Amino acid sequence: METREKRSSTDLPPVANAYNGIDRNAFIFGLNPQAELWNGRLAMIGFLAYLLWDLAGYSVLRDVLHFIGY
Repeated sequence: METREKRSSTDLPPVANAYNGIDRNAFIFGLNPQAELWNGRLAMIGFLAYLLWDLAGYSVLRDVLHFIGY
């Protein structure tokens, strides 16, 4: 009879080593897949920060392009 090892619900899966055998969330400098992931994450944070800045009324883009008539 084969026995299975019981896993508790708190056991976490191993770290995904999908990119070149290194942790995909590692902060590594250079041209590599990890840098591309971090670039995308930071771009999303920057875009969200600009949207919040724009909603707060400090829009530079609207003032320069005169989107809203005064």
